[in-house]
Amino acid sequence: MTLLAEKTYTTRDFLDDPTLRRFELVDGHLRERVMSKRSSAIAGEILGLLRQEAKKAREAKVYPSDLGYDCFPDSTINLRFPDVSLIRSPRDAEVGDDPGFMSIPADLVVEVLSPNDRVNDVDDKIEDYLKAGFNLIWVVNPRRRSVHIYRRDGSEQLLNERDEITGESALPSFRCKVAAFFDV
Repeated sequence: MTLLAEKTYTTRDFLDDPTLRRFELVDGHLRERVMSKRSSAIAGEILGLLRQEAKKAREAKVYPSDLGYDCFPDSTINLRFPDVSLIRSPRDAEVGDDPGFMSIPADLVVEVLSPNDRVNDVDDKIEDYLKAGFNLIWVVNPRRRSVHIYRRDGSEQLLNERDEITGESALPSFRCKVAAFFDV
């Protein structure tokens, strides 16, 4: 991801200017969100699998990549857009109908790696999510056909396509083979 401008932006700028939606806001600076065709398709597949189970279980809401999160206590000028996010229904209901950007951390976020993602940028994003209280983070690697799981308690796990992945506390009824993410 490339740092694009010297101007310091705010979350208000994102509400006022829809053309900024292809960026994230990191410490007040625009960082372009570029997904490859394959990464985008995989994110869509994961969104569909999670959404199907969330609707069946009636336990959570699943959101695509256009929902921004403005809940980072270390910086009031960070705005992150995960590729997929999930919030348990009771917490989602507390936020209200349309807060503009989500003011609470998600129970699960999914980041699908693209060929142009930089390791340091992905690491920074994971660190931001964990510090803000996001419970579960899946970093999906299309090239390796794997998922690296980061948990709020500090534990991590690496799954390959033969392993089963679960929604853990975010969506307890969800389970599938990691390979299903790559059936696009």
